[in-house]
Amino acid sequence: MSELQTTPRARRPRPKAVTLTEAAAGRVREIMANADKPYVALRVGVKNGGCAGQEYTFAYAETIEPLDEVVEDKGVTILIDPKAVLFLIGSEIDYETTRLASKFVFRNPNETDACGCGESVTIIPAAALDAD
Repeated sequence: MSELQTTPRARRPRPKAVTLTEAAAGRVREIMANADKPYVALRVGVKNGGCAGQEYTFAYAETIEPLDEVVEDKGVTILIDPKAVLFLIGSEIDYETTRLASKFVFRNPNETDACGCGESVTIIPAAALDAD
Protein backbone atom coordinates (compact mmCIF):
# COMPACT_ATOMS: atom_id res chain seq x y z
CA MET A 1 0.00 0.00 0.00
CA SER A 2 1.40 3.42 -0.88
CA GLU A 3 1.41 6.36 1.45
CA LEU A 4 -0.51 9.42 0.44
CA GLN A 5 1.55 12.55 0.77
CA THR A 6 -0.09 15.92 0.81
CA THR A 7 1.44 19.30 0.43
CA PRO A 8 -0.35 22.17 2.16
CA ARG A 9 -1.65 24.74 -0.28
CA ALA A 10 -1.21 28.42 0.29
CA ARG A 11 -4.46 29.94 1.53
CA ARG A 12 -6.17 32.63 -0.42
CA PRO A 13 -6.01 35.96 1.42
CA ARG A 14 -9.23 36.76 3.27
CA PRO A 15 -10.96 40.02 2.44
CA LYS A 16 -10.67 42.67 5.13
CA ALA A 17 -13.66 42.84 7.46
CA VAL A 18 -13.40 46.64 7.57
CA THR A 19 -11.60 49.16 5.37
CA LEU A 20 -10.70 52.82 5.81
CA THR A 21 -10.87 55.69 3.37
CA GLU A 22 -7.72 57.79 3.02
CA ALA A 23 -9.37 60.53 5.10
CA ALA A 24 -10.17 58.12 7.95
CA ALA A 25 -6.73 56.51 7.87
CA GLY A 26 -5.05 59.91 7.97
CA ARG A 27 -7.16 61.05 10.91
CA VAL A 28 -6.55 57.83 12.87
CA ARG A 29 -2.79 58.10 12.25
CA GLU A 30 -2.90 61.72 13.45
CA ILE A 31 -4.87 60.84 16.60
CA MET A 32 -2.58 57.92 17.42
CA ALA A 33 0.57 60.02 16.89
CA ASN A 34 -0.72 62.65 19.36
CA ALA A 35 -2.06 60.20 21.97
CA ASP A 36 -0.87 60.32 25.57
CA LYS A 37 0.04 56.62 25.59
CA PRO A 38 1.63 54.30 23.03
CA TYR A 39 -1.58 52.70 21.76
CA VAL A 40 -1.18 49.78 19.36
CA ALA A 41 -4.43 50.11 17.44
CA LEU A 42 -7.92 51.48 17.14
CA ARG A 43 -10.59 49.15 18.53
CA VAL A 44 -13.92 49.20 16.67
CA GLY A 45 -17.10 47.47 17.78
CA VAL A 46 -20.85 47.51 18.11
CA LYS A 47 -22.88 47.76 21.31
CA ASN A 48 -26.56 47.72 22.12
CA GLY A 49 -28.00 51.17 22.63
CA GLY A 50 -29.66 54.18 21.07
CA CYS A 51 -33.13 54.46 19.63
CA ALA A 52 -32.37 52.20 16.63
CA GLY A 53 -30.84 49.46 18.80
CA GLN A 54 -27.08 49.54 18.20
CA GLU A 55 -24.18 51.99 18.23
CA TYR A 56 -20.69 51.86 16.79
CA THR A 57 -17.84 52.10 19.29
CA PHE A 58 -14.28 53.41 19.01
CA ALA A 59 -11.54 53.08 21.61
CA TYR A 60 -7.77 53.16 21.83
CA ALA A 61 -6.22 49.73 22.32
CA GLU A 62 -3.09 49.18 24.38
CA THR A 63 -2.98 45.44 23.65
CA ILE A 64 -4.27 43.01 21.06
CA GLU A 65 -6.56 40.44 22.64
CA PRO A 66 -6.24 36.79 21.52
CA LEU A 67 -9.65 36.69 19.78
CA ASP A 68 -9.52 40.15 18.17
CA GLU A 69 -9.92 40.33 14.39
CA VAL A 70 -6.85 42.30 13.30
CA VAL A 71 -7.14 44.41 10.16
CA GLU A 72 -4.26 46.37 8.65
CA ASP A 73 -5.36 49.05 6.20
CA LYS A 74 -3.51 52.11 4.89
CA GLY A 75 -0.95 52.02 7.71
CA VAL A 76 -3.56 51.68 10.47
CA THR A 77 -4.19 48.68 12.71
CA ILE A 78 -7.85 48.12 13.54
CA LEU A 79 -9.03 45.60 16.12
CA ILE A 80 -12.56 44.27 15.94
CA ASP A 81 -14.23 42.64 18.92
CA PRO A 82 -15.06 39.05 17.88
CA LYS A 83 -18.75 39.62 18.80
CA ALA A 84 -18.91 42.53 16.33
CA VAL A 85 -17.22 40.99 13.27
CA LEU A 86 -20.40 39.71 11.59
CA PHE A 87 -22.06 43.11 12.10
CA LEU A 88 -19.14 44.96 10.48
CA ILE A 89 -18.13 42.76 7.52
CA GLY A 90 -17.88 44.87 4.39
CA SER A 91 -17.93 48.21 6.24
CA GLU A 92 -15.94 51.22 5.17
CA ILE A 93 -15.01 53.84 7.77
CA ASP A 94 -14.72 57.40 6.49
CA TYR A 95 -13.86 60.69 8.17
CA GLU A 96 -16.04 63.63 7.15
CA THR A 97 -15.66 67.30 7.92
CA THR A 98 -18.55 69.69 7.42
CA ARG A 99 -19.13 73.28 8.52
CA LEU A 100 -20.64 72.08 11.79
CA ALA A 101 -18.87 68.83 12.65
CA SER A 102 -16.04 66.42 12.01
CA LYS A 103 -16.73 62.74 12.60
CA PHE A 104 -16.06 59.16 11.63
CA VAL A 105 -18.84 57.68 9.50
CA PHE A 106 -19.57 54.00 8.84
CA ARG A 107 -20.79 52.84 5.44
CA ASN A 108 -22.05 49.43 6.45
CA PRO A 109 -23.88 47.18 3.97
CA ASN A 110 -25.36 45.27 6.94
CA GLU A 111 -27.27 48.32 8.25
CA THR A 112 -31.01 48.04 7.77
CA ASP A 113 -32.12 51.21 9.57
CA ALA A 114 -30.80 54.29 11.35
CA CYS A 115 -32.31 56.74 13.79
CA GLY A 116 -33.02 60.33 12.79
CA CYS A 117 -30.23 61.78 14.91
CA GLY A 118 -27.63 59.55 13.27
CA GLU A 119 -26.27 58.18 16.53
CA SER A 120 -27.61 54.63 16.35
CA VAL A 121 -28.36 52.00 13.72
CA THR A 122 -29.98 48.63 13.22
CA ILE A 123 -27.56 46.02 11.87
CA ILE A 124 -28.24 42.43 10.79
CA PRO A 125 -25.21 40.12 10.98
CA ALA A 126 -23.68 39.27 7.58
CA ALA A 127 -24.46 35.54 7.91
CA ALA A 128 -28.15 36.30 8.39
CA LEU A 129 -28.20 38.52 5.30
CA ASP A 130 -26.51 35.82 3.19
CA ALA A 131 -29.13 33.22 4.19
CA ASP A 132 -32.00 35.12 2.55
